[in-house]
Amino acid sequence: MLLINFLKKASGILFIMNRVFLMLFSSGTMKNTLIVSLSIFMSKTAYSQNLDSLLTVAHNTKNDSVKIRMYNKIAFGYIFNNTDKALEIIKEGKVSAKEANFNFGLTELVNTHGIYMDVTGKSDSAAYYFKKALKMSRDFGFKNIESMCVNNLGMFNWNRGNYNEALDYFFQSLKMDEALKSEKSTSYSLNNIGLIYQEMNLNDKALEYHKKALNVREKYNLENEQIASHNNIGINLKDLGRIDEAILSYKKGLALAKKLDNRIEYYKILDNLANAYYYKGNKDLALETYLEALKKKQNYNGDERGMLSTYNNIATLYNEKNLPKVAKRYINEGFDLVKKYPEIELVSADLYLTMAESNYMLGSYDQARKQKQIYIKLKDSIFSEKNAQKIADLEVKYETEKKEKEILIQRAELAEQDLVIQKRNYQLYGLTFITLILGLIGFLFYNQQKLKNQQLQKENELKDALIKIETQNKLQEQRLRISRDLHDNIGAQLTFIISSIDNLKYGFDIKDQKLTHKLETISDFTSGTIYELRDTIWAMNKNEITFEDLQTRISNYIDKAHLYDSNIQFSFNVDNSVDTTKTFTSVEGMNIHRVIQEAIHNSLKYADASQIKVEVSKVVSNLVFKILDNGKGFDLSSTKRGNGLTNMEKRASEINGVLKIDTGLGKGTSVNLII
Repeated sequence: MLLINFLKKASGILFIMNRVFLMLFSSGTMKNTLIVSLSIFMSKTAYSQNLDSLLTVAHNTKNDSVKIRMYNKIAFGYIFNNTDKALEIIKEGKVSAKEANFNFGLTELVNTHGIYMDVTGKSDSAAYYFKKALKMSRDFGFKNIESMCVNNLGMFNWNRGNYNEALDYFFQSLKMDEALKSEKSTSYSLNNIGLIYQEMNLNDKALEYHKKALNVREKYNLENEQIASHNNIGINLKDLGRIDEAILSYKKGLALAKKLDNRIEYYKILDNLANAYYYKGNKDLALETYLEALKKKQNYNGDERGMLSTYNNIATLYNEKNLPKVAKRYINEGFDLVKKYPEIELVSADLYLTMAESNYMLGSYDQARKQKQIYIKLKDSIFSEKNAQKIADLEVKYETEKKEKEILIQRAELAEQDLVIQKRNYQLYGLTFITLILGLIGFLFYNQQKLKNQQLQKENELKDALIKIETQNKLQEQRLRISRDLHDNIGAQLTFIISSIDNLKYGFDIKDQKLTHKLETISDFTSGTIYELRDTIWAMNKNEITFEDLQTRISNYIDKAHLYDSNIQFSFNVDNSVDTTKTFTSVEGMNIHRVIQEAIHNSLKYADASQIKVEVSKVVSNLVFKILDNGKGFDLSSTKRGNGLTNMEKRASEINGVLKIDTGLGKGTSVNLII
């Protein structure tokens, strides 16, 4: 995996000395001519970066205070491109400051000496000079330098993995800058607090602080510091998955670093840019950029520890290219750095994991397992619960100062911190209130949308109902039209047939009995057809048929059957248990009526019965229509089934009913239709 945590820590480190020179313009002891000279000096450093020429100017400057402060500025510039020269100038400046008894310049140079030690990897010495400069700034009352020293100590502890101490110093520095109303100086504390959130993987919050820092640095034209801000913004954009934006931010930082010959940030950003190319999938360009980041110029020894991640990332890419031997060469160079700087061992965990991967690829499984165990042990050490808890606790309080003489100062600081916490609480209350308001608005919007959806659903249901009604109306109109056609056309034609047969019978003196019988048969069949046609029209004209309609229709048919044979006694009885409010579909009503018709017709035709009964009753949940006669009956098993019985069974099946026939020779017949 690519090693990026170390890069996150190193970004924005210790580019703070420029802020010191702002005080020259507010010093009441300086003459106008000196201010003009210093302005010329600053203009040259900002645009030409000709440090050697400036050193010559400093040597020829008569005013000790201006000379010493020029030494400090020049030494700071040399730290990033010629560390040996930087140390020489720092020592020369400190000697001059002591001889001139210029405490302000001496304090600045001690602080710059700490920066030199930290950049060149001498961590213990860096801590010594930072603490010494802090004590001097407090003893002499140099508030601006005190704030810088506190910030530098924070960065020093940050690079050594002491996150709780680092956060403490950053909060102190921010508080001091706000107390001094120095907006320009707040950019450093804002940047470093952003780095803390960056380490905690709160990238959105980190991005917010880095952008605030960048705005201040752009406002006051702090170009060196802008480089670090662009780098940090790029890191967080990459972690948020906004790779193209990250690359754009890195390129802005690279352009500034190249312009100012800021090699430390230049090589850091190169490494981060390569990391972004990797995440974008352009591994060849990533490897090319990583290798470019290793090309250090002559007289450059700064930030050698930061190369650890570069070695690891290059090795990772060579592993992915299936070149583990080449990868191990770069890993070993990384381990050489760990031996040289033991304090970076905690951030070297990924180097062990990459070496394990190389050894697995080369078949050295024992070595791979051993290195993986070291990786796990280092990771567990970094993310211990105790350390994480300390970081969280330091967001709300500071450590108590141990020295008795600083009690009053500490109390004042705690009081100011209370004000900061109170301000944050107000912000939290405001955020909570806004969240509640947004939640209420969201709830109201949700309810409104819900009501709208319900209204749309009801409108759709109404539309469906209207369409259904319209369809039913059209269907009813179609039924009426068909029934009229049946009645007016087919009915009229059948009546004409009957009339024609009657005319034949009475208009001609037909002697042939067979012909007369045939004509009568045709007439009777036609009359029956007309009757069935009327029943069909009756059913078609109704969407539903009530029990009373069906009862009336059956009674009418029985009356006609009685006319057919007056010797037969008919009866029609409906049991009280039957629900006479029941309705049937037109198909159900028609089929029930047809089955009863057919049963009565068969009794009239074949049974030689003296009684025919139609009974309707309710048995459990079933409706039973029973047609009985006391005729001669028949053998159901031996009788040939005609169309009548078949049609009756078919009609019963169509309405999910059951037809049962109970008969026997000399026993009469019972036809039961069960619905």
